[in-house]
Amino acid sequence: MKIFLLFTFLPFLLSSFKQAAASAHYDKILTHSRIRARDQGPNVCALQQVMGTKKKYFSTCRNWYQQSICGKKATVLYECCPGYMKMDGTRGCPAVAPIDHVYGTLGIVGATTTQRYSDISKLREEIEGRGSFTFFAPSNEAWDQLDSETHRNLVDNVNIELYNSLHHHMLNKRMLTKDLKNGMTLVSMYNGQKLFINHYPNGVVTVNCARIIHGNQIATNGVVHVIDRVLTSVANTIQDFIEFEDELSSFRAPAITSGVMDILGRPGHYTIFAPTNEAFEKLPRGVLERIMGDTVASEALVKFHILNTLQCSEAITGGAVYETLEGNTVEVGCDGESLTVNGVKMVKRKDIVRSNGVIHLIDQVLIPDSAKQVIELGGAQQTTFTELVAQLGLASSLRPEGQYTLLAPLNGAFSDDTLGLDQRLLKRILQNHIIKVKVGLNELYNGQELETIGGKLLRVFVYRTAVCIENSCMVRGSKEGRNGFIHIFRQIINPAEKTLHEMLRNDKRFSIFLSLVKAADLDDVLSRPGQWTLFVPTNDAFKGLTDDDKDVLIRDKNALRNILLYHLTQGVFIGSGFEPGVTNILKTIQGGKLYLKTVNDTLLVNELKSRESDLMATNGVIHVIDKLLYPAELPVGNDQLLTILKKLIKYIQIKFVRDSTFKEIPLTFYNPSITQLTKLIEGEPEFKIVREGETITKVIHGEPIIKTYTKIIDGRPVEVTEKKVTEERIIQGPEIKYTRITAGGADNEEKLKKILEEEVTKVTKFIEGDGHLLEDEEIKRLLQGAGTEYTKVTKVIEGDPQIIEREIKKVHLEEAPARKAQPTRRAQGGGARRRTRLAHS
Repeated sequence: MKIFLLFTFLPFLLSSFKQAAASAHYDKILTHSRIRARDQGPNVCALQQVMGTKKKYFSTCRNWYQQSICGKKATVLYECCPGYMKMDGTRGCPAVAPIDHVYGTLGIVGATTTQRYSDISKLREEIEGRGSFTFFAPSNEAWDQLDSETHRNLVDNVNIELYNSLHHHMLNKRMLTKDLKNGMTLVSMYNGQKLFINHYPNGVVTVNCARIIHGNQIATNGVVHVIDRVLTSVANTIQDFIEFEDELSSFRAPAITSGVMDILGRPGHYTIFAPTNEAFEKLPRGVLERIMGDTVASEALVKFHILNTLQCSEAITGGAVYETLEGNTVEVGCDGESLTVNGVKMVKRKDIVRSNGVIHLIDQVLIPDSAKQVIELGGAQQTTFTELVAQLGLASSLRPEGQYTLLAPLNGAFSDDTLGLDQRLLKRILQNHIIKVKVGLNELYNGQELETIGGKLLRVFVYRTAVCIENSCMVRGSKEGRNGFIHIFRQIINPAEKTLHEMLRNDKRFSIFLSLVKAADLDDVLSRPGQWTLFVPTNDAFKGLTDDDKDVLIRDKNALRNILLYHLTQGVFIGSGFEPGVTNILKTIQGGKLYLKTVNDTLLVNELKSRESDLMATNGVIHVIDKLLYPAELPVGNDQLLTILKKLIKYIQIKFVRDSTFKEIPLTFYNPSITQLTKLIEGEPEFKIVREGETITKVIHGEPIIKTYTKIIDGRPVEVTEKKVTEERIIQGPEIKYTRITAGGADNEEKLKKILEEEVTKVTKFIEGDGHLLEDEEIKRLLQGAGTEYTKVTKVIEGDPQIIEREIKKVHLEEAPARKAQPTRRAQGGGARRRTRLAHS
């Protein structure tokens, strides 16, 4: 039973501790202040005072170690902690301050002006007598800073105005700082007026945005908290203030039309940074008209100025990020006595307290990303891109009602050579950075293709810590605007134009590697569509290789393929897509492993530096290296081959195991591209490119079924003959294997002609990829019917044909009057036989 009671009570106990901790930030900060001052003696607290002011704080760790508050240098002071006092001849504050009634305690804490006003207003007798009070006592400086007219009116009418004002600073119960919870509303001793409490994580406690600067001074009949300003009555809501404040008429209009004004009339704890009319006048006219004419944008703009938490200026001792009602965040900070929003001093008037929050007037309009056009989302690091888009006339094509995605390179990505290009070429480059649709970061996936306004297709590559489009990877800073997204990229995006094979063929640096690729029959791998990463050694990697050495390599095709395919891996891996300093292990087509990492923006492959990386091809990416790669764990069993490899590879020790052989690597790791002769027909030839994977639908007619039966037509029996035909629509394909012809090279052209002469009469279809063969006049002549004595064709269809539709057609061939079985002659007087051909049913 005891255990049961313990577990029942435990959650309640823990909950109580959590609530106490959540509302005891002031006491926690005070404890830290004691610890910092422990070398000064007992009961001493360390405070920070902003230089040039009298403002003192029990500081957070952040402010303490930065040695500043609100960006201003802060000096350290050591004072007695609240409730303690010094004694002559001793260190620290070993004595306890004398406990007295509230009136006497006002003098102990130095709030002598409040004490004097309590005396002349006849409040003294009450706060010296019986009861339990909390007095939020303005400091002497607070009374000095009070508006002179208000101050004079209070002092001139001490028995009513001053007395009521002091009562407004009081509660009829004792509440320590730990009892003052954030968001609490208390009732003062004057006319039921409300006091709004905020208790912030940095230890600041405010009452109607007045900060408690000395708290918890215990009295015999209550407690005194010294505050830094005189409290005034709080009435009406934020909505009421905006509706009647002439300086906010420009802000009032969108607040009403968007329906946000109603929110500001409800109970809550809001902070609103309200832009003045002057702030709206600073906006470009076109921008203001566009936003005000768009209800979604105007609502977003108004909500972007509102926080769902109450932030008094005195509670802000450093920058902090707060979420707005619009959903995005603003950074609220301070610079000396001034409040800042997103790092800018813009607050003209602060801490206008109302019943449901506080208002700070600002002289700039805050425009959220969601109310901006996509071209307006560019920041200081993308100005080159956004300015070029405007200069080259592309900004006008980004319609407000459209949907776009901008891929904006950083300013540093634009070299002088790029900026010096012909404007037409520069415009095409920029078009490759504008996507036709709106695509957010979380909508991108590996293998995705995005179409630009210039008609190019850009590929998306997603890695563990990076998202890249073609050769360039994103950096942080994606934003969503009214009509699109903007993503930030390290480099200018260069869409691929050529295959891996074409790139090697067009660059003389790779001629030796390419010749070996050809000798190993791997040309087709690098030519056809795919997703490959190829590490290409330059000719420098083959220094010392003689023609005889090359012949040895070529003769051992298995060895050559093992070496070359160790340079190839499935998938496109961009160098800048790797997490810096982290080793990435890739499995090659040969079966061995490559170890990649980036250090100082340089790609290392098996610790070898890539001299040039991220050369994009339509079927992959090339990383240039100046050494031949070889899998360290793969032994060589041939002395001659070992000698050759040692010439080329000096950065690792190659294993030798006599008579070991290289495994055979079949070319089944990719689907080879073949030229297919697909169909033999009679009649005039038809030339057509058949795309890979295309299927042929064929209609097959079944044998007809003849059926005769008697049918009554117009009251007379008629004999009907019906033909029933079944049609089946069948998919044949995909047609995979035919007589194979490999194109390319003079020898192969001759081979093609020979095969055509031997096997084909008239050929009508080609698989896409070798249509260029039709440009050869002799081949074309053969295809158009030469050599008609040859008729052989090879054709294999993969899989069984699939019936996709079956249709039965009935044809009534004829109708005749029905005849009786017995008579063999025609009835006299009978009319001519009636024949009727019926349409298909």
